[in-house]
Amino acid sequence: MRIKTPIFSILKTSLPAALDLASQPVMWLIEAVFIGRLSAAALGGVGFALQIIMLTSTLLLTFVMGATILINRHLGSKDRWNANHILGQTVTAGFLLSIPIGLTWYFGSPYLFQIIREGELMRSITAPYISGFESGVQYLQTVALFAPILVTNFVAVGMIRGAGDTHLSMTINVAMNITNALLTPVLIYGLFGFPRLEVVGAALAMGVAHTFGFSITLFYLRRRTSTLYLSFKEMTTPKWKSFKQLFKMGLPTTVEQLVWSAGQLVVTGYVACIGITELAIHQVFLRIQGVLSMFYLGFGMAAMTHMGKNLGAKEHVIAEHTGKMTHRTVFVFVLLILLLMIIFSGPFLHLFIRKEDIVIADYGFRILFVVFAIVQLPKAMNTVITGSLRGAGDIQWIMWINILAVFLWEIGINWIGAFILHFGLLGIWSVQGLDEISKSCINYLRFRGGRWKLIHI
Repeated sequence: MRIKTPIFSILKTSLPAALDLASQPVMWLIEAVFIGRLSAAALGGVGFALQIIMLTSTLLLTFVMGATILINRHLGSKDRWNANHILGQTVTAGFLLSIPIGLTWYFGSPYLFQIIREGELMRSITAPYISGFESGVQYLQTVALFAPILVTNFVAVGMIRGAGDTHLSMTINVAMNITNALLTPVLIYGLFGFPRLEVVGAALAMGVAHTFGFSITLFYLRRRTSTLYLSFKEMTTPKWKSFKQLFKMGLPTTVEQLVWSAGQLVVTGYVACIGITELAIHQVFLRIQGVLSMFYLGFGMAAMTHMGKNLGAKEHVIAEHTGKMTHRTVFVFVLLILLLMIIFSGPFLHLFIRKEDIVIADYGFRILFVVFAIVQLPKAMNTVITGSLRGAGDIQWIMWINILAVFLWEIGINWIGAFILHFGLLGIWSVQGLDEISKSCINYLRFRGGRWKLIHI
């Protein structure tokens, strides 16, 4: 029997998800431009605050990922009641967690930002100086006031996206981030009669924009015609069994992401020891990869959604075929991006580094950029194949593979290369490529083996 190619369905789910996920990094980039004009210290303080917020988001993945896997199974089996039950329970969990999160951000920020040392710099400057410590504390404390809305909306939109309603999640996040981008300069610099609030203004812009986004989320989730329906009854009658199930399904993903983030931090430390020029180039590559990764993740979310729904409907053959088709689709997509990056490497790099900087003319640097571009292909392929495995519930496997890869490649082999073999930044990114290739191959063999078909949720 010939199976109809679900290419349209894959693109219909993945492309809106990619735009949805990419809108937030773009917004942070815009915010960084405006805050950087206040002072470099303010930019550093706010950047550290964002790192704390992103770390919190990683912890919340425990519930978002667990809920997504369960909801797709229920939707696939046409059990809409249980899908809505999981939605209500997860939103309640997000709201309850937002209270200690907000209190930690507000009262803990003066202690968290003690790591910033700028005393000598402040004593050497006679002009008015915007402190990085104060900027970070003010930003995080202001955002903390909106924590219940930020956290609850993050959880709710994550489940909307995971259920395959990516056009809706895209609409919410794009509208929210456009609002944020418009309000940020107005409140930072005091335009159009508004008071000049500087860093506090940037935080208020984020809070107001997310409140607007939450209102859109709530409006759509309360419509009976939406894919998921938010029942206040399910929200106000928490069940420990459901919370336990969410935690069990989502915890491996959180552990995996935390270990990966720690590994990236260690690698950045290695690069810092190599030299400040290498560190600057490395940071540029990470920013580019951060935006590209959102597009890979869009395809990964599509793979996870279709896998979960097909398995819920007991359509194992269609589930496997759709997973393979998504894998091939992202290969073509990223291959085109890779070729464009290599062909237009010079103009592309000039967006980040000045033309007159001699490093651009260096042949070795162009080779480095080509290696970085090539790394994106196995990284994208692995993101999609792990999306299929997540949708099947094979989350323990993914967690252990990623933990082993971090310790073997990113921490172990990179340390040997950086400090014993002295192979520099080119070696660091070459190891990154070998890491992504090995994970992509191993996970693809796992998918082809079919053991995920035997997993019961």
